[in-house]
Parts: sequence; structure tokens; C-alpha cells
Amino acid sequence: MVIAAQMIIFIALVVIIANFLMSMLTSYELKTAIQRRLKLDIFGAKKEKKTIFMGVLDLLVPINHMLVERFIKRDQLQDRMFSARVFIMPEHFLAIKELFAFLFLFLTFLFVKSGDILPLVILPAIGFFAPDLWLSMKINTRKAQVIRTLPDVVDLLSLCVDAGLDFMAASKWIVEKSMSNAFIEELGLVIHEIKVGKSRRDALKAMSNRLNMPDVTAFCRTLIQADRMGIPIAQALAVLSDDTRDRFFRRAERAALQAPMKMLIPLILFILPVVGVIVGGPIMIQFMAGGFGGL
Repeated sequence: MVIAAQMIIFIALVVIIANFLMSMLTSYELKTAIQRRLKLDIFGAKKEKKTIFMGVLDLLVPINHMLVERFIKRDQLQDRMFSARVFIMPEHFLAIKELFAFLFLFLTFLFVKSGDILPLVILPAIGFFAPDLWLSMKINTRKAQVIRTLPDVVDLLSLCVDAGLDFMAASKWIVEKSMSNAFIEELGLVIHEIKVGKSRRDALKAMSNRLNMPDVTAFCRTLIQADRMGIPIAQALAVLSDDTRDRFFRRAERAALQAPMKMLIPLILFILPVVGVIVGGPIMIQFMAGGFGGL
């Protein structure tokens, strides 16, 4: 136990010294750049008070900046965090992974026997990759929200364009007047990018690449082709609305057909054993009380 505590203290001292040296070697401009937060005015992100947890993460930023630049694809990680609406820097996310690995290592020293080496390797690795699993779950949840809200937003766009608004005015009206949801936030980001100088085609392509979903890709491709070929946007949205709604219902039917198969697992593992105990329990009690063969 004393040796484990000494190892943890030694690792912590090495990290602190390395972080101090990296912060001394880092230029002022770089330190200013890596301290910025990923905030978007379109979502109305307010300035948050700096918490103790964020202060601890900031201590690990200088050394993590070198690790991110050398071993991690920054753009890809930033896109994943933005898709999950996690507004922190890649250095902070790496610091969270390191803290989880250190926490799991500390718990391993506390509750696992000193002779077991395998948990000392497996549990810190689980702690290190647990934030990645959490991030993937948030991304999948947001994609499911986009799929669920896409047909309604496309219907609203079609109605607004039929009423005489152009695409930009209709999108702006929906973003301002409708209750916020996942796809409306993405549509608001498209409007924000167009306002700052992007063309509509590039903003729609960026949304398609950002979400990487077949339904959103079809939505963006239809609008881009309508703009390129001169097709009236109202006609394109009407066709797109019907197609999106049909895909939504087909997806719901497929999920409904898969439900009985998914219910077999909890049925076999949890419900059938309980039924067996309720039905067979009294019989077994009587059988054991009466002895074998009723003797």
C-alpha cells in the first residue's frame, strides 16, 4: 500500500514538473490561443464562471497541447466535440481522459491485490477511453434527435416557401419562431455561416459533412441541386418533404419490426427465470418436504 501511494505521488510529481516546463517553454501567443473556449454566439452561450474543475484542466493544457499536436487529429476531435455540443478544447478533453485514467489507477491500487498486474493495465485503459465512449453516445443521441425533428422542419420550410418567402427568410423565421431542437440549431448555424460570408452551397455542404447522416445529406443535396439547376425551391422542398416523411415512417416501421427480437433478450434473462421461480418454486418446496418418491 505504501509503495502504491509512493508510485502515485511520483507520477503526479512528474506530470506537474513536465507541465511546468512546457508552460515555461510555451510562448505567450500560444498560451493565449489555447486558453480560448469554443463558443458560438448563435447558441447564446453565456460566459461561465471558471470552476475548480476547469482550473485543474487548465493546468494540464500546456503539455496536452504538445500531445494533441503530435498524436491526435485536432480537427477531427473538434468536429466530434462540436457534433456532441461539448464546448471545450481538445486539450481539456485529453486532460479529462488523463484524470479518469489516474482515478481508475488510484482505485485499482486501493481495491485490487498488489500481486494482480492485469487490473493495473486494464482499468486505467478503461478510464482513459471512457470519455470517448461518452462522447460517442452524445453524438448518437444528437443524431437521433436530428432524424426525429428533420421531417417537421422540412414541412415548415415547404409551407413558408409556398407562402412567398425565400429560403433564407423562411429558415430565419423558423429558427426565430420555432421551439429550438437539434435540426433547427443546425439550420441556425447555416444561416450564421451565410451571414459571415459563406455561400449557401458551401454552408449546406458544411452541414452535410458535419452531421454525416443520409437524410441530412439528401436534404442538402436537393437544395444545392435546385439552386444549381434553377429549379423552384418550393417544388424541391415539396418533393423533399414527402421523401423525408416517407423515410421517417419506413424507419419507424423497421424499428417496430425489430422490437420483438430485441425484447427476447430481457425476456429470456430476466422474465422467464422469475416465472420459473414462481411456478416451479412451490412444487420444488413440496417435493423437497415430502422427500424423494413421497417417502
